[in-house]
Amino acid sequence: MAFLTHHNHTNNSFSFIATLLIFCSSIHLCLSSVNDTITSAISINDNQTITSNNTDFNLGFFSPPNSTDRYAAIWYLSSSNIIWIANRDRPLKDSSGVIKIHKDGNLVVMDGKNRILWSTNIIFSTQNVTRNSSAQLQDNGKLVLSDDNTGETAWDSFTHPADSAVPTMKIAANRFTGKKIAYVSWKSPVDPSSGDFTGSLERLAAPEVFFWYKKTRPYWRTGPWNGRVFLGAPRMLTEYLYGWRLDHDPDGTDYLTYSFANPAEFGILSLTYDGKLRLARFLNKKNYVTFEVSQNECDFYGTCGAFGNCDPSSKPICSCFEGFEPRNLQEWSMKSWTSGCVRTKEAELQCGRLKNLKNSDNSSSSTTNNGGVEVQQDGFKVFNNMKVPDFAERSDANLDKCRTDCLGNCSCLAYAYDSYIGCMFWVSDLIDLQKFPYGGVDLFLRVPYSQLIGLIALAICSYILWRKWTAAKQTRTLPQKKTTVGEQKQMKLDELPLFEFEKLAIATNNFHTSNLLGKGGFGPVYKGQLEDGQEIAVKRLSKASGQGVEEFMNEVVVISKLQHRNLVRLLGCCIERDEQMLVYEFMPNKSLDAFLFDPQQRKVLDWKKRSKIIEGIARGILYLHRDSRLRIIHRDLKASNILLDDEMNPKISDFGLARIFRGGEDDEANTKRVVGTYGYMPPEYAMEGLFSEKSDVYSFGVLLLEIVSGRRNTSFYNHEQSLSLVGYAWKLWNEKNITSLIDPEIGDSCFEKSILRCIHIGLLCVQELTKERPTISTVVLMLISEITHLPPPGQVAFVHKQNMHSSESSQKTHQSNSNNNVTLTELEGR
Repeated sequence: MAFLTHHNHTNNSFSFIATLLIFCSSIHLCLSSVNDTITSAISINDNQTITSNNTDFNLGFFSPPNSTDRYAAIWYLSSSNIIWIANRDRPLKDSSGVIKIHKDGNLVVMDGKNRILWSTNIIFSTQNVTRNSSAQLQDNGKLVLSDDNTGETAWDSFTHPADSAVPTMKIAANRFTGKKIAYVSWKSPVDPSSGDFTGSLERLAAPEVFFWYKKTRPYWRTGPWNGRVFLGAPRMLTEYLYGWRLDHDPDGTDYLTYSFANPAEFGILSLTYDGKLRLARFLNKKNYVTFEVSQNECDFYGTCGAFGNCDPSSKPICSCFEGFEPRNLQEWSMKSWTSGCVRTKEAELQCGRLKNLKNSDNSSSSTTNNGGVEVQQDGFKVFNNMKVPDFAERSDANLDKCRTDCLGNCSCLAYAYDSYIGCMFWVSDLIDLQKFPYGGVDLFLRVPYSQLIGLIALAICSYILWRKWTAAKQTRTLPQKKTTVGEQKQMKLDELPLFEFEKLAIATNNFHTSNLLGKGGFGPVYKGQLEDGQEIAVKRLSKASGQGVEEFMNEVVVISKLQHRNLVRLLGCCIERDEQMLVYEFMPNKSLDAFLFDPQQRKVLDWKKRSKIIEGIARGILYLHRDSRLRIIHRDLKASNILLDDEMNPKISDFGLARIFRGGEDDEANTKRVVGTYGYMPPEYAMEGLFSEKSDVYSFGVLLLEIVSGRRNTSFYNHEQSLSLVGYAWKLWNEKNITSLIDPEIGDSCFEKSILRCIHIGLLCVQELTKERPTISTVVLMLISEITHLPPPGQVAFVHKQNMHSSESSQKTHQSNSNNNVTLTELEGR
């Protein structure tokens, strides 16, 4: 009986303890994690967190690396991904901190002595009532403080950011009140206190993001957003920064946000302690890419001062426009350019003199004053690929009216036009100018008539001389010939220099076989030397090639409009005596395949040279796809079409199969005539005739693997598993033996990490599915290591080769060196 009584007492004790534990759990005092809301009855201590309903975000305390200071913060997935900090400038020195609702209704961070280190600092609208408020951590990472009496949002973390923005967060400014949502960097990589750099939205006439040093000094800026890119930051043109949007609220607030189309993606965009932008991107809650937007010396605000043009590819980087001179020559000679440039006396604008003349007509080129002296009107000189200067004003005028309005305003010094932004013009000194290799805008700088007249006279004289010269020759047009599709085509060569047949015959020793550089589907290519000593390469259309006529015309149309250091330069053409010839700059080191696939010659190509070649090819493709006046898809990228100059710089050649692409960014075109070189064609093109920018990306991936391995993609004909180079690389990757792919000639452990990264990029480029391949702009960023984490490659294309019949056919085609018109009908993908 006594035993039974003791047993019942013990059960009652257990029941009491269990009830107490349940009670403690319900009020969130005894467990390390609570729900998604803090209330007046629920607070969190140092070892506790609240978690968003989707479990992606937590609010709690953390310490930076190598520090014992404690901060209240919100993080994504883990405390290594901090997106917001409360007490960043007043850290806790111990673990006594608590996050709670204060009696005045504010959310606060307090230390063990009940001192408030941080507060939302809100004055609630309701008076003389008990302060009831709560703070909820939402599924997008936003912490929201609500007034429980009214249900209104009193404060939220998205409008009071730290250094980082997540999707839907705003960087904003109000044109009436001046109120801004700005971002402040960390002090250092291990100190989250307010740092030296601030990011804010400025210049609301054409909104752009400014980055300030010490809050007052401009550090760098993105240039205005034009609906697709930031005009002053072309290197931010990458698929990893797409999703930006500019919006306007009725209260006068302009704001930028970014987001992702795929709900499985997430990003943390942060302003780093040293003033850069970093994006960490996640897919299915796993980080797969992190990169920083790099900066060069010209990106720093006002490097060359007013009217100073900065070009990072020039030495020195700063120069004055024609008609301007350094304001302080002594400083410029010491490479201190911030004093900028001023107009010379000879380049003084005429607008001020015209202003006071009666009955002047702004649309005319000149006017006459009362003394009968004619005063010529100003004009504009265009500068391409320019960074938009600071302090732009704008109007809704179209391009023509933009020019007319600027010309009619004596204060207007320059104008530019963007179809999204409209007319931009400048009435003060042009500051923060930069010449880009691609992107930017056409900037029209106001110049006096005297600067224009020389250019006009030169153009007129050149035109007259050209007309006289051509009048003495046969008609300078391509003869009408039937192409392979039976069309009649004719082409005028108004903009392309013309070479006389006799001069080319002399230059090539009458096209002697000793000067033969090679042959292709177009015809033979000869080395030549002009009378002035310039070496040239002459591509001569084979008269027996009907295909060559079409390619000739196509190549003239395409390449005559292109100019880039990684594209071969077309010097002119010849169309006399029923001949069609193209004249190019001569490449002394011939083509890449001559080095890469020769056992002796490839010893010359160490990894530094190969890495330089890879990046140069990628930049050339980027120019074709994104930055040229036309949008070009090459369609025949391969080692034999990569020429090397005397410094082993790569230049893409042979544009006979190239196409001017007019579709949208991700659009594909279709052709019934599949042309190109087997081994470099992606499956969607070889099998279905579909081509897009990603076709060139695939070809580049194959080329990259060839450069790293020193082996042709078509060198696996007798391989026991019938693999291509792509398939072989994929097999080694899956076996974790990818180092076996590396050419022994470059097998230096010092470069192994860089080489393996290139193989990784190559495999990403040859993905079987088009959508899984990166754009070439992303490839360039990967190669220059702005993207530090690469996604794992998936299934590559053509793991197994085509059947034996097709294999033999392709091999014969390869051996014939006439592989510009390969039609593939018996391929087996994968």
